[in-house]
Amino acid sequence: MNIAVIVKSFVLTGGAEKYAVEVTRRLQARGHSIDVFSWRADKEQLDGIRHFPVPLPTRLCFTSVLTSVSFARQVARMLSGRSYDVIISHERGYHQDLSAIHTFSYLLGTEEYSFIKKLNSIYLSPRSGTHLWLERKQMESPWLVSVSGIIKDCVAEYYGRKEQNIIATPGVDIEWFNPDWTQAHREEARRAERIEPDELAVLFVGSEFRRKGLADLILALGPDIKLLVVGQGERPGYYQKLAQKHGVSERVLFKGLTDNVRHYYAAADVVVLPSLREAFGMSILEAMACGLPVVSSAATGVSGIIEDGRDGYIFKDPNKLGGILQLLKAADLRRSVGRHARLTAEKHTWEATASIYEDLCLTIAREKRNLARSGIS
Repeated sequence: MNIAVIVKSFVLTGGAEKYAVEVTRRLQARGHSIDVFSWRADKEQLDGIRHFPVPLPTRLCFTSVLTSVSFARQVARMLSGRSYDVIISHERGYHQDLSAIHTFSYLLGTEEYSFIKKLNSIYLSPRSGTHLWLERKQMESPWLVSVSGIIKDCVAEYYGRKEQNIIATPGVDIEWFNPDWTQAHREEARRAERIEPDELAVLFVGSEFRRKGLADLILALGPDIKLLVVGQGERPGYYQKLAQKHGVSERVLFKGLTDNVRHYYAAADVVVLPSLREAFGMSILEAMACGLPVVSSAATGVSGIIEDGRDGYIFKDPNKLGGILQLLKAADLRRSVGRHARLTAEKHTWEATASIYEDLCLTIAREKRNLARSGIS
């Protein structure tokens, strides 16, 4: 098949961007011809792929929504007159057969607004109006792919799209993240982080501390539990004071950003993501691939692949988190849950995600050929 892929940045940094690269590279490896339309691209990821640079927005595009509109219009112009079996977009736009939905609807963000603020944000603000227009265009795509069940539900709630909207979660590299490596480096990593043998090492990975629920996790810490916080979030001083007030400041270690997250998976006994809202949650899937037990709030997309009590734990009430951590102090339970977690992760590889896209692209290409034969444009 001849496939066009639309994404602002074809790079491995960023959740949606990495998703686009991982799926696109695998489609190309399976023999499909790929053209990528983007502002920028990592040359190393373009081997065997044609790149069409999209002109950068002008200075008049001084907000994110205007740059998004500029990108969508430029891509539409560049695609005019070109013929593809399938056009895949990882951005909000209006010139695609298949749109990947990576984020919650803009409308969801207005739910907590007062009536007046909601009226202004949705109906009176030019910026919001433009954003919603572009989002509506995206939702008019013949096919949608949501990155999780929670995103699919969001699309159904705000746009009524239940048909032709399938789920294709992000994948994980099960060779890079694996229990053998994690176990082989466990003692070394725990020594480096000064984790005592009788301490339960809890790992939090993320750089938006408030949205990812770090405060709830700090408040859930009990005796003999050490928390490693990997990432650089907003207001770190607030969370340090919260740990001090809760009497656990010596057991909450803020590690900052890292380019070696595997080191921390090796040091950890359990990985926790208590997010208030999360489209997916890659740290949980990576931890599962490492054979670690995981704990996630029900507000994450990744919770949709967890079988509560078997390969991980899910909670709705943050007050339940402390009890789950106490339960996981049992090493035998951690080993059992970790083994099942690995089996679950093996079903969610990037190859599996690419197969979902390939099958859907074949369906779309067939539908387009049938329409062309019938004379329907």
